[in-house]
Amino acid sequence: MSEQDFDHALIAAAFRLAAQEGWAKITIPDAAREAGLPLAEARVRFPGKRALLLRFGQHLDQAALSGASGEGSLRDQLFDLLMGRFEAMKPHRDGVRALLRYLPSDPATTLLLACATKRSMRWMLQAAGQPTNGLRGALRLRGLLAVWAWALRAFERDETEDLSATMAALDNALGRAHQVATWISGGRARDTESDESAVPDEPDAGNAPD
Repeated sequence: MSEQDFDHALIAAAFRLAAQEGWAKITIPDAAREAGLPLAEARVRFPGKRALLLRFGQHLDQAALSGASGEGSLRDQLFDLLMGRFEAMKPHRDGVRALLRYLPSDPATTLLLACATKRSMRWMLQAAGQPTNGLRGALRLRGLLAVWAWALRAFERDETEDLSATMAALDNALGRAHQVATWISGGRARDTESDESAVPDEPDAGNAPD
């Protein structure tokens, strides 16, 4: 068994148990036994449940990025990337729901996942050709984090096999984000025009400095 197959099997077992017993009650040894995996290797690869969650997030990113085409509008690219993450989550949907119910009681794990999600959304933006540095990059990142959080709430409630409710929520959130970005850009453009109209006329060419 490859390391990737090992990780997938243990993660799947952990979320399966979480769906049955709640996230707080499961352990890595429990998940290893559920999956029929050697405890010694599980200990090396997953020192604890937080390590498992970080690896899970990486797997979601890999699933999304492996399907990235780099074609289409920005909105279409981000939709495909984020839906790629949700599709990879779908087999573990009940376990993910158990995790989301647990998180309010564990601020440390919540903070860890918030930081990991921020890294993931940065990857999604960069995969769509969007810079994430500077103020504009920070605003893009904050916007995409809000889009993901909105769609994740829909995913948590989504009972459809094809994730149609999640897709609708994601499309709606991306649409709103696009409207806000367009409004901000338009406002800046109007401000620029206003500023330019207030600038005095340029001097005559004969009086202009070299």
